[in-house]
Amino acid sequence: MNFEQIKSKSENYKEDMTKFLRDLVAIPGESAEEEGVIKRIAEEMEKVGFNKVKIDPMGNVLGYMGTGKTLIGFDAHIDTVGIGNRDNWNFDPYEGYETETEIGGRGTSDQLGGIVSSVYGAKIMKDLGLLNEKYTALVVGSVQEEDCDGLCWEYIIKEDKIRPEFVVSTEPTDGGIYRGQRGRMEIRVDVQGVSCHGSAPERGDNAIYKMAEILMNIRDLNENDAADDKEIKGLVKMLDEKYNPKFKEANFLGRGTVTTSQIFYTSPSRCAVADSCSISLDRRMTSGETWESCLEEIRQLPSVKKYNAKVSMYNYDRPSYTGLVYPIECYFPTWVIPEDHAVTKALEEAYKGLYGTTRIGASENEAMRKARPLTDKWTFSTNGVSIMGRNGIPVIGFGPGAEAQAHAPNEKTWKSDLVTCAAVYAAVPTLYINNK
Repeated sequence: MNFEQIKSKSENYKEDMTKFLRDLVAIPGESAEEEGVIKRIAEEMEKVGFNKVKIDPMGNVLGYMGTGKTLIGFDAHIDTVGIGNRDNWNFDPYEGYETETEIGGRGTSDQLGGIVSSVYGAKIMKDLGLLNEKYTALVVGSVQEEDCDGLCWEYIIKEDKIRPEFVVSTEPTDGGIYRGQRGRMEIRVDVQGVSCHGSAPERGDNAIYKMAEILMNIRDLNENDAADDKEIKGLVKMLDEKYNPKFKEANFLGRGTVTTSQIFYTSPSRCAVADSCSISLDRRMTSGETWESCLEEIRQLPSVKKYNAKVSMYNYDRPSYTGLVYPIECYFPTWVIPEDHAVTKALEEAYKGLYGTTRIGASENEAMRKARPLTDKWTFSTNGVSIMGRNGIPVIGFGPGAEAQAHAPNEKTWKSDLVTCAAVYAAVPTLYINNK
């Protein structure tokens, strides 16, 4: 493989990729409102010569480059979060900005840059004759990830009946290769009380006071150690072989966490005792934890049992921009790919052949990147929760931009990242196929 030729071709597309990304940023595309972004991506795929471009009933755009037997996927969710408080932005988040090295705007790192690099990575495959009868590159611009990680790929796999041999996730990786992430789930706890007039609270049963005890138990679950004398052993226990046979993977991904993210109540008035109280929990899961184990862990907390609180999992059923509803539980499984897996090796071989053995970046972030391992894991959640977590299709991560830019005001990415990722994407399929 001529790595220098791939690098040169990718560098030559820097201006095209920059224009494409700026066009996408200018089209607001929050979850379930992505239609304009999807159409612009389809237009670019047609322009650069994809063999087939399709928008499925959910609204995902799927571009096929080549006609070979093995399907190799590249996923980029193309929805964004909102802009939050506009006063926190130093520039218009949709107009964005451009310098010699940077592109600013909502979605530049999370993660419109990923679709840009993967579209042009596929074009480089075609330009340089890397496509052959052995593989087809499938570039997916997926919807609603910010609302419900992996929902798009549940639909693609189960309803579109598409199952790649592996998928490269183009979420931002700060110049690194990521082979896993913690999972997450959204849990609800409900406790009941009895209302009465606030002037005589002893006549009622205050649900908020009950929930206060439950909240303290949840805090203990997150913060306690796992010493034998602890009634509530902390989640750190899953890093210990004594409690978790998958402790090695758990130590790689990091411990699970739980935090209270929302609280609700009902009461007849501000002059009455609350007759119900509910909370939402954000539960991050490491290897060895399942949705069943996480729900049961909350159910076994002393105060939850004491007050007979109801513990359940949220569901997601928001329509996509096409109007399609595809309900699913708010459970997003942990996944990790072995460090010696053929997919891990193929992406590492592509990267090292092109750029060496350490992470690279722009001048402002290169030192920080080089200090980190080349192959690592994400802090946040990705569509890998469905692709690999639910469906067992190997996923490897490599994408332009920075995790810290995600959901932040003044979001930006770097032109050099777009170039680097497009080159790596172009090289991966051939290296994987040749090593099979």
